Amino acid sequence: MRDPLFRMALILGLLSAVGPFAIDMYLPALPQVADDLGTTEAGAALTLTSYFIVFGFAQMIYGPMADALGRKRPMLIGLTIFLAATVAAALAPDIRWLIVARGAQGLGAASLMAVPRAVIRDKASGPEAARMMAAVMIVISVSPMLAPMSGSLIMLWGGWREIFAVLSIATLLSLALVVFALPETLAPSDRRPVRLSAMISGAGRLLGNRQFMGLTMVGGFGMASFFVFLATASFVYTREFGLSPTGFSLAFAANAVGFFSASQFAGKLCQRYGMDRVIWLAISGFLAAMLCLSLVAWLGGASLPVVMVGLFLGNACLGLVIPTAAVMSLDPHPDIAGLASSLGGTMQMLTGGLMIAVTGAFLENTALSMVLAIALCAALAWLSALLSRPGRQLA
Repeated sequence: MRDPLFRMALILGLLSAVGPFAIDMYLPALPQVADDLGTTEAGAALTLTSYFIVFGFAQMIYGPMADALGRKRPMLIGLTIFLAATVAAALAPDIRWLIVARGAQGLGAASLMAVPRAVIRDKASGPEAARMMAAVMIVISVSPMLAPMSGSLIMLWGGWREIFAVLSIATLLSLALVVFALPETLAPSDRRPVRLSAMISGAGRLLGNRQFMGLTMVGGFGMASFFVFLATASFVYTREFGLSPTGFSLAFAANAVGFFSASQFAGKLCQRYGMDRVIWLAISGFLAAMLCLSLVAWLGGASLPVVMVGLFLGNACLGLVIPTAAVMSLDPHPDIAGLASSLGGTMQMLTGGLMIAVTGAFLENTALSMVLAIALCAALAWLSALLSRPGRQLA
């Protein structure tokens, strides 16, 4: 990859990591939040659900905005909202306040999901874009490894409120990064005014495209599996397996290594074997890993090492699937890349939030229920991959 593209991918990765950090730093504190604000585990998990749902819908705002105003201004607006919401979260007197503040965080952070993907589409396509996306994933993937550990370290001298104070400082640094380090990639001549009729027409075109919908839902159910893990892992690891917040952070980080490592091979594998084949084989591997783990857990063998190994293998497959699916879904739609990015992101985040709600009906915050829910997401992702490949062989 050429150096300018790598530099831009690094910047985009740092910006895109703000949202995941807002989730992952907070995970070790979920039990403390439940105790401190006098709520249940399900009530504490709603602070994640509100974030995901608002995050999903808000991407429909930033995508068209990025097509009309350029790529930088929507990110500046989003970061400003995120900063205000983070301060509000730090001051939350009860769980309702915190749920609303977390939703407002999602409103701001959505700009850092929708717009960077459109920036990548401005600069590259095909395998080169997949390599850029993988480089972005390098930085994003550090979040699950460092953020929970950072959160647990902050809790050693403070509490969950201090986590939001640190996030506020990180947001200020991100604002400076957008202002001074990120170039504008959409020329004024290429900008498209926001017109409702054009948005409806473009959305209809995308929703009627089987490949776009299939690939979007592949990523959506893949991300949903991770969201289910986020909502349950801190309770499973600390209460069923007896880990401390720091121990949970280390176990959580180990699970993320699979995704991080595999994503770096996405570009090369796509160039050598084709993007479609890479996605199909990787999503099949994800399903196989989760079915095997579910069977072992059903038979009573869900020890901490077994769960970590199974999730490591599944996340390694997802590391190939998610960046490749994102690129393939946008490639055929360069004229509405912002809208396609935001619509795809919205559908994926809403899928994740919905899966948390649906699986929450039978989740008991046990290792068995957690891996069964993840296996369900894997099966739906596999089915989406199958439906996105009309008239093609399955291997």
